[in-house]
Amino acid sequence: MAVERVLSGMRPTGNLHLGHYHGVLKNWLKLQHEQECLFFVADWHALTTHYDTPHVIEENVWEMVIDWLAAGVDPASATIFIQSRVPEHAELHTLLSMITPLGWLERVPTYKDQQEKLSSKDLSTYGFLGYPLLQSADILIYRATQVPVGEDQVPHIEFTREIARRFNHIYGREPGYEEKAEAAIKKLGGKRGMLYDELRTRYQESGDEEALLSAQAMIEEHQGLSLGDRERLLGYLEGGGKMILVEPEAKLTPASRMPGLDGQKMSKSYNNTISLREDPDTISKKIRTMPTDPARVRRTDPGEPTKCPVYQLHEVYSDDNTRDWVQQGCRGASIGCIECKQPVIDAVLVELKPIQERAAEYAADPTLVKNIVADGCEKARKMARETMRDVREAMGLGYN
Repeated sequence: MAVERVLSGMRPTGNLHLGHYHGVLKNWLKLQHEQECLFFVADWHALTTHYDTPHVIEENVWEMVIDWLAAGVDPASATIFIQSRVPEHAELHTLLSMITPLGWLERVPTYKDQQEKLSSKDLSTYGFLGYPLLQSADILIYRATQVPVGEDQVPHIEFTREIARRFNHIYGREPGYEEKAEAAIKKLGGKRGMLYDELRTRYQESGDEEALLSAQAMIEEHQGLSLGDRERLLGYLEGGGKMILVEPEAKLTPASRMPGLDGQKMSKSYNNTISLREDPDTISKKIRTMPTDPARVRRTDPGEPTKCPVYQLHEVYSDDNTRDWVQQGCRGASIGCIECKQPVIDAVLVELKPIQERAAEYAADPTLVKNIVADGCEKARKMARETMRDVREAMGLGYN
């Protein structure tokens, strides 16, 4: 059992909006206090679809980090870094590409889907075909155990698990593997060694999951084992080789309930967003001019809240009393649409005020932001180097 470690990233594609806040960032804020977390700016990933407009990426990188910090991502609790500042991602991607069957990449569901959606761009590039493998390298290089994703990204995590499994199968059986594993059992001590053998037999002969968990816990708790011996014992336990790369789990995030200004999902491509740092007057104007139930042509016409995009925002921002007031007032034509929109405007502004105040402080001190990222990159790179040392050694590249 590896250390519980969460990894998540975002492409730098411009200012973040309320959809990002409710769909991703709020989850990050919770996770950072529960587990070890690494959050990274996926700038190389941005190049897979925006390779022809690189000038916007740099500005977007820093703006996005400011949005993260302003939203409450805490550099004391989570490691914040930029993908391209940790070149080991690229090295692992290259080495994994040596063992990745082409068919595995072509069958990733988003490959054809994105090509169809972005048909105006030439995406017949290796970078676009190989980006799921780069994504796998991003995860595997930190031995992340959990990756927060939406339903549509689950196939990417399954792909990553298959890559880790294939790598461990091909390279995990070092010369003299079984002898080294048996020697490592002796280091557990007589009593623990016997218990390990018993639990290993129970798991391998009858698939006893409790025996597996007990043995894994015993190995993790033992202080006198080197990292290599620990991994040998974990691999030997499951009947495989040395566990060099960790298979991550998909950690499903709750689907974002954040609708856009037109009732569709909030997205830049629909031009229906409210940015985290948009000024209050613009936000008020955007919500005031939102479309409502087409049946309410005049103030005296009754409406149906479930047919109104504004009511979807009430479901995110309003309490039960306010929602009841909206339902009765709309259906009975006792309130107008502008009245109905005001509580949403107030709630959005209250939510964004502290975020915008913190963003202004960070924007005024770019050196602080760059220092936070530099520290995060250094921490991330240290972890990445440890993994790469083991990968190189396993692949016969550990010579000096």
